[in-house]
Amino acid sequence: MITYYDDRSVQVTSTAVQVDGRSYSLAEITMVWHRRGSRSWRVLVGRGALGAALAGPLVAAVLGIGLAVWLHRSPTVTIAIVGASVLVGLAVGPVADFLFEHLDRSYARGSRQMEIWARWRGQPVRLLHTGDALRFGQIYRAVQRAMEHTQPAARR
Repeated sequence: MITYYDDRSVQVTSTAVQVDGRSYSLAEITMVWHRRGSRSWRVLVGRGALGAALAGPLVAAVLGIGLAVWLHRSPTVTIAIVGASVLVGLAVGPVADFLFEHLDRSYARGSRQMEIWARWRGQPVRLLHTGDALRFGQIYRAVQRAMEHTQPAARR
């Protein structure tokens, strides 16, 4: 028996697909397809918030420099305002790696609910429902490989 995918709730082998304790024999599956749900506004708003958090200190720094020039104060006050603005702009550096990592994970997880369906014993059955795009892709590809290797040569 070959294992194509295995995690705590899904196992795809050369003989069956097991999801949350239910087992579907590959010999009884005739067709596999997937569906994408609508976009999650919560995920999109979260990505926008991460982008704003990245751009916020830089915008504040530029506004601070503009304010310092616009006020026409003494050189000492102008230099102090510009210096503080530059420090605020530099504050994005240490935080940027953390924010970019979260933004990258957001894209790996995806912004849609994904479903894997199969025709099992003549009836459509939803095998999996997940919002994690990376996991979905791994499982869907594992099911495809398992199906390809279990079909007789004549059906290929």
